[in-house]
Amino acid sequence: MKRYFPFSGTLCFLFMYAFSTVAQPGTKTLKVMTYNIHHGNPPAQSGVIDLKAIADVINNQAPDLVALQELDVLTRRANGVDEVKELAALTGMHPFFSKGIDFDGGEYGVAILSRFKINHTERFPLPSKEGLPAEARSLAVVNVNLPSGQRLDFACTHLDLKEEHRLLQVAEINKILGSRKGTVILAGDFNFEATNPAMAILEQHFNRSCRENCDPTIPEVNPKEEIDFILLKKGSPLKVVSHQVLKNIIASDHLPVVVSYILP
Repeated sequence: MKRYFPFSGTLCFLFMYAFSTVAQPGTKTLKVMTYNIHHGNPPAQSGVIDLKAIADVINNQAPDLVALQELDVLTRRANGVDEVKELAALTGMHPFFSKGIDFDGGEYGVAILSRFKINHTERFPLPSKEGLPAEARSLAVVNVNLPSGQRLDFACTHLDLKEEHRLLQVAEINKILGSRKGTVILAGDFNFEATNPAMAILEQHFNRSCRENCDPTIPEVNPKEEIDFILLKKGSPLKVVSHQVLKNIIASDHLPVVVSYILP
């Protein structure tokens, strides 16, 4: 038995090393989520606002960065609640809200939650085709420091339902983010599928986290379409290690997308 002790000790050391690596999330990987939360209303429960259900989805995944769409801030529909601040409190993350429109006595738009301290924020209005009715849309961007020391721009958006507007909006996003140096991640509800011409425009500068056999993201029951995406700017040293659409989540009419990247 004694002659096997060094080997057993080596196994024990390797086990402890592997355990310590797994037990320190954020040091070697970056976990990102995008989720259209339907203003916190579970589709099966008309008029109900359940932000705890949304927060539970986020907390169960423990992402570093979250792109959120369809949030109410101080609207009557949300019973006067600032959904961005409430979700930040429920998740312990840093928030940034980017308004799309004034709505129902308050505001409505997209938001970002960050596990990291936010260095600075930016909001960019997105264009629409002149003469065609449109809901105002925006691009939200936060800059953070990763555990690896490098800076990252994380962007969130929710594009229009009409193709004429979306084509202008993706071109504007490329103009804003395409020439930026360093790592950029773009996430959100794009309201088009991967085969749409608008995606080809985005892919001039970005790569999707999933390119083959990708799961649909909407509706929440029997999903049929993939319209929620996470994209990484070309040339980044980050590498996709996993892509997942969370199934059987009924807190919203969309399913969350979660992507993990290996940090350099």
